[in-house]
Amino acid sequence: MNKHKGKQDLDLLPSSEVPKCDTHLVHLDRVRSIGAQILPTNKAQQMAEIFGVLADTNRLRLLSALANQELCVCDLAALTKMTESAVSHQLRLLKAMRLVSYRREGRNVYYSLADSHIINLYRSIVEHLDES
Repeated sequence: MNKHKGKQDLDLLPSSEVPKCDTHLVHLDRVRSIGAQILPTNKAQQMAEIFGVLADTNRLRLLSALANQELCVCDLAALTKMTESAVSHQLRLLKAMRLVSYRREGRNVYYSLADSHIINLYRSIVEHLDES
């Protein structure tokens, strides 16, 4: 079963049909042991903002191109069949979230993924999708 389809199927179920516990018992030992490790709200907000920026087909396609090598806006526009203006706009958003970085060489500007964390995140998601 497609994992994404499975989640969609659960979203469509009436709340009475969503799988849940038969008893309403809080496992205090589990809650206490995990409590200090749960993601703080402010960090969860930052992550949500990053995932929100990543929730766009064109931006993900740009990241996929940059996962292989650094490229200039002209190259990215040709690869993605987008206008240079549209690519620049998307790169501005990715740069604001520190997902891409750039360097100047003369009159050219070359973009790349910001660091190994972003490359690993991208590759992990691709591997996850390939498992299906």
